[in-house]
Amino acid sequence: MVSRYARLVEEVHLSSEARDRLAAELETRSRARRSEISQWIERAREHGDIRENADYDAAKNEQGLNEARIRQLDALLRSAVVVESTESDVVQPGTVVELRMGDDEETTTYLVGSIEERHDAYDVLSLSSPLGKLIMGKSPGEQVDFAGPKRSFKVAIVSVSLRVD
Repeated sequence: MVSRYARLVEEVHLSSEARDRLAAELETRSRARRSEISQWIERAREHGDIRENADYDAAKNEQGLNEARIRQLDALLRSAVVVESTESDVVQPGTVVELRMGDDEETTTYLVGSIEERHDAYDVLSLSSPLGKLIMGKSPGEQVDFAGPKRSFKVAIVSVSLRVD
């Protein structure tokens, strides 16, 4: 049986702000950016032989990158779960968690969620990261054992709060 927290790790969680920003990016890339790149390719073709045309190669490369991002955004937005802020004292998508790593005196604060959140005030801790998986469902005062590639240490959950924008 798959636990609730294991399923959360597999899903992409976005705030409504992040979903709206990504939807706007998809719209821009699908329309205006595609048109710009198409015009760039046409101008580059006018320069002659496309086999040795650096401008054409650059335009085609940009077209490929743009189309890849469009596919990524489309898949992400179709499968994303929009996280609504709810009262919680456990680590879950959309919460802000304060962690103490090992014997450090300082704490580190993260926004737990998708890397697509790109928050200005917090670093984002992905649910699919090793640390994200370990702390999911934990409460303040609990500790987890983190085994990194070079060393292992305890991570203490100091506080869990709602995201404040």
